[in-house]
Order: sequence, then structure tokens, then C-alpha cells
Amino acid sequence: MSIKNIRLEVMQFLEKNVDSFVDQFLIPVEKIWQPSDLLPNSEQESFLDEVKELREIAKDLPYDFWVVLVGDTITEEALPTYESWLMDVEGIDNVERNGWSKWVRQWTSEENRHGDLLNKYLYLSGRVNMREVEMTTQHLIADGFDIGTGRDPYKNFVYTSFQELATYISHNRVSQIAKKYGDAKLSKICKLIAGDEMRHHHAYSEFVSQIFKVDPSEMMLSFQYMMKQKIVMPALFLRESGEKIGTAFEEFSNSAQKIGVYTAADYVDILQKLVEKWEIDKIVNLTDEAEKARDYLMKLPARMAKISERLILPEETKIFKWVKPALVR
Repeated sequence: MSIKNIRLEVMQFLEKNVDSFVDQFLIPVEKIWQPSDLLPNSEQESFLDEVKELREIAKDLPYDFWVVLVGDTITEEALPTYESWLMDVEGIDNVERNGWSKWVRQWTSEENRHGDLLNKYLYLSGRVNMREVEMTTQHLIADGFDIGTGRDPYKNFVYTSFQELATYISHNRVSQIAKKYGDAKLSKICKLIAGDEMRHHHAYSEFVSQIFKVDPSEMMLSFQYMMKQKIVMPALFLRESGEKIGTAFEEFSNSAQKIGVYTAADYVDILQKLVEKWEIDKIVNLTDEAEKARDYLMKLPARMAKISERLILPEETKIFKWVKPALVR
């Protein structure tokens, strides 16, 4: 049997548990928070006063913070790309509406709220050039992305396990910084989004745990493959209006590193957490090739930690079209 057919068989084997995954890791629409719960209510007479207060508090937040918040918002708003990618993964069938496609649709519906909420906050804050933000979002969706997983469910689930934890870290750190500057509303917004991301991380990492039980060698090799090629962020192709694909991502990442929202050390820490979560040191019945992959993965966090310590950030901060310093200070 081919590797592709084995993966499909494993996905079909796990599919019978999808309903329990939905119940365990997702929240019904009627019970989960909605963006309007966290923003000034436009139906109320107090709306304009609340917006004025929001704008006044937002003035104290620094330039790099706004760059990161805009980048996070655009990443969340590019959700159509992520859903369409996952719907094409082996074993996920949206035409027949199988269990896995049900998961992807419901996961998407939760994630979609994040971009809605952050976009509305940015609009009300008056701190950013919304037209430039909107053009970057449209570019990112139009350009698509390539996370290096192909249609392989094993590789895709390694990616989502890693990426959901990375977005948890990013949103949670933004929440902490907002709180430090006295923006309790934005702090709560980002903390709630971070909570969603952590739940989704637990879900995707559980999928990988289940695959390790039934196809350990191929799952180990897929984990190694993804870490060798490195986990790229979904906004890798980020660009501003009039620019080439990917020209904005590195500068956005530099801003995130400078204010400690998401750093090279965090990347290493996530890898270590996944190695421990999946207990790869205890997995048995591996092929010789998979044993070598395990050895590589066990040593990788320490190797990457040394590299991350040597990272030097540029002193100058790029001036983005999204956020002009004059709009912030």
C-alpha cells in the first residue's frame, strides 16, 4: 500500500472520533463570545463616548506595538486561504461533507471571529491607515501561501499544532503589553483570542498524538520533515501596497521580536513543548529511518537555542504604510 493510501486510511480511522473532537475542543456558536461583546455598542446612546475613550487610551500605545497588532490582524483576516488549504488535505472531503470537513468548517468559524474583532478595534482606534491595512489583507489572500506541507495530513497537523501555539503566544503577549499601557479593553480582546488559539493547539496536537499511536514511523518522519524545513508563518507573503510578495514580513517580525511578542527563543520553546507533548522519546516500533528522525528531533531544540542566541536585530525600525509614527505619537 502506498504512503498516500496509508495516510488516507489513518484519516478515515480517526474520522469516527471527529464529533468528540468538536465537542471537546470547540464551543457552540450560541455559547462562545462574539466581537460585538467586546466593542462599543453602536445601538447605545453611549457609543460615541465609548469610542472616544477607546481612542484616547489607544494613543499611549507605541509604534512597534501597532505594527505587530496590524500584522496579527491581517494574519487573522487571511482565513479564507487557510480554510481552502485545509479542505484540500488528503482525507478531508468537503464535497461529501465528511467528518474532517465538518471540523475544518467549525474551526474556521471560530477563527473568523478573531479578524472581525481586531479589524473593528483598529478602525475605531484611529491609530492606523485602514485603507493600507485592507490592501495588505487583500494582497495576502490573493497571493495565497505555501507552508510546505502539500496535501499530507500528517505534515499539516504538525504545522497547525505549532502555529496555533505560536499565535497563542503572540496574542497573549500583545494582551500583556496592552494591559501595561492601560488599555484594559484591548488586553481582554487579545487574551480571549489567545484562549481560542490554545484550545485549537490542543486539538491539532491531539490529532498528531492519535496518529503516532497507529502510524508512528511515518508520523515521526513527517515531524522531522517539517522541522528541517522550518515552520513558516502564514503571513510569510505579507506585503504593503505597491510592493513585492514577502517584502513586509521580515520587518513585521523584527517589530515583534523587539517588543518581545514573538521571538526566536519562542520558536525553540514551542519545538521543545511539542517534543515533550508527543513524548517522542517513548514511542516504540519505529523503523531505522524513524529512529534517526527521533534522534534528530531530540537534539534539535538545543541546537536551535544556540543559533537563536546569536540573532542580532536591526536598530532601525521600518516605517510601514499601515502605521505612520505621526498617527501614534
